[in-house]
Amino acid sequence: MTHFLAAFTVFVALHSIPAVPRIRGTLVSRLGHGTYIALYSAVSLLALAWLFYAALNVDHIELWAPAAWQGHVTFAAAPLGLFFVLAGLLSRNPFSTTARRGGGEPGAIVAVTRHPVLWGFVFWALGHIPPNGDLRSLLLFGGFAVFSAGSMAMMEKRSRKKHGHVFAEMAADTSIVPFAGILQKRARLRFDMPMLLALAASVVLVGWLLAGGHAWLFGGDPLLFIRSL
Repeated sequence: MTHFLAAFTVFVALHSIPAVPRIRGTLVSRLGHGTYIALYSAVSLLALAWLFYAALNVDHIELWAPAAWQGHVTFAAAPLGLFFVLAGLLSRNPFSTTARRGGGEPGAIVAVTRHPVLWGFVFWALGHIPPNGDLRSLLLFGGFAVFSAGSMAMMEKRSRKKHGHVFAEMAADTSIVPFAGILQKRARLRFDMPMLLALAASVVLVGWLLAGGHAWLFGGDPLLFIRSL
């Protein structure tokens, strides 16, 4: 458990860097934006791999028994989360995490929520808790969900400070909670190329994961879980 907690602490600390403008700005100015992104991505993947390795080596302590409905929750939430993450990374977003640089009109996914990447991780993490009814999975995926939700508050504070008095006007056509702005008719649901690319990539990745990719990466076949119940 100590190993897992150390890995999770490093993961959280590492992913807090982009939320601190002074630290991020210093790294970008010294390394250059491209080098910073490449190094940060590589280190993030290593930290994530370490975290999963540490979690898999925590003793299995069952908290609840498996049931058929649990797998269906994952099949609904995890692909949705993957789509939100990809659509958010591919779209311009002045409010939150994105891989796109420069100005321009925010992507269509921003009308759904100001924080698509973070909501994607929340959906993905919460979707994996029900079928993994053990303590280590609850700590791992629950920790991901709490960290992502907390990051939204940090991003909101950072965005309000950055945009100042124009923040309210900029945020009028979107919302924090997914689809809230659309249901309130403050925003309009539309699709653009980043969303379509994210949808296509999500279909391909989910198909690969179900065809054996998930078992190869994590040692668990989600289809086998459904068939065994």
